[in-house]
Amino acid sequence: MKIFLALEDTFQVKMAGFLDNFRWPECECIDWSERRNAVASVVAGILFFTGWWIMIDAAVVYPKPEQLNHAFHTCGVFSTLAFFMINAVSNAQVRGDSYESGCLGRTGARVWLFIGFMLMFGSLIASMWILFGAYVTQNTDVYPGLAVFFQNALIFFSTLIYKFGRTEELWT
Repeated sequence: MKIFLALEDTFQVKMAGFLDNFRWPECECIDWSERRNAVASVVAGILFFTGWWIMIDAAVVYPKPEQLNHAFHTCGVFSTLAFFMINAVSNAQVRGDSYESGCLGRTGARVWLFIGFMLMFGSLIASMWILFGAYVTQNTDVYPGLAVFFQNALIFFSTLIYKFGRTEELWT
């Protein structure tokens, strides 16, 4: 159990700061260091929006359940739920730096984050299964399956950028 916790702490520390050493191209007119949170938020929002836009487009173009089964929207809903679950927990809470009280403390934050990532990966895997199982192997129009996959992939990348691309600033 101690080995698992040590590996988890190491993974969290490395993932939480993997964009800390990222250098923006030097431009004298813009100071990117102060705008990192804004840029990460805008990029994540654009990816999230694009994912849902692609899926809405597929639902409009293929309105019949034979073309795009309405149950396939479930993957995007669970990806969206996972987006909010993952980003509701700060990196400091997972490390145990700022979250001492509460129902489960640091362990509860880690379990919440783990469940969020499980939902996210499950939705991404399910969207791949939908793409190949319902469209590629059936020799039908593949666009609805691609829309389901790209929606979940874009929400996945949006989640990662929003979670790990921002810095945590303490408000005093």
